[in-house]
Amino acid sequence: MSIESRNITVSGLTVEVVRKPIKNLHLGVYPPQGRVRVAAPLAVDDEAVRLAVVGKLGWIKRQRAKFQAQPRQSQRRMVSGESHYFFGQRYRLRVHESSGAALHIALRGKACMDLFVRPETTVERREQVLQDFYRAELKRLVPELLEKWQPKLGVEVRAWGIKRMKTKWGTCNIEARRIWLNLELAKKPVQCLEYILVHELAHLHERHHNDRFISLLDQHLPQWGQLRELLNNSHLAEERW
Repeated sequence: MSIESRNITVSGLTVEVVRKPIKNLHLGVYPPQGRVRVAAPLAVDDEAVRLAVVGKLGWIKRQRAKFQAQPRQSQRRMVSGESHYFFGQRYRLRVHESSGAALHIALRGKACMDLFVRPETTVERREQVLQDFYRAELKRLVPELLEKWQPKLGVEVRAWGIKRMKTKWGTCNIEARRIWLNLELAKKPVQCLEYILVHELAHLHERHHNDRFISLLDQHLPQWGQLRELLNNSHLAEERW
């Protein structure tokens, strides 16, 4: 697949333009800082992209203001006393250092997250232990949600996975019938994970976000709009991807 990426400036905004073999132009504003990104067909030139961005400037500014007003976690140092989120619940981190300790996370009650490490364990390795915990918990929960929702929507995926993504909560490869879910969903309320999963499963019926797609969401998950707002308004991580 041929993909070109570059930045342009439109009315003082830095816009990332990604050109790839698609039919339509897509414009998005992404957390945490309100980064503006345009996915455009290969044949669309910069002037056409600029016109599209200018036509959406009001909406872009509103989206950026919303993201910048959201509560935000500070850069993590992985030390005792920090707050970390797991399925929408805030936990206070307690770090336990011991020579020869098996590196792992354990939850204590509904408010304490214990991190077991060795004295020489780096911040980066501590972060990886937490990411591994998030990944394992998502892999534990997603099969239950698939078992619930695949029969309801009358679809079945061949494969699914968890990975970190900069711009999407989930993706669906319709031809391969494969779904990817963003690792960050482990920090959000479980209902948000469920919404994203239903959203991606619905794409197996309808590729585009058109009236038919919205009708599918309305039919199977009437509260999807509220869940989308809950997802977008929950705490943002200070990521450096």
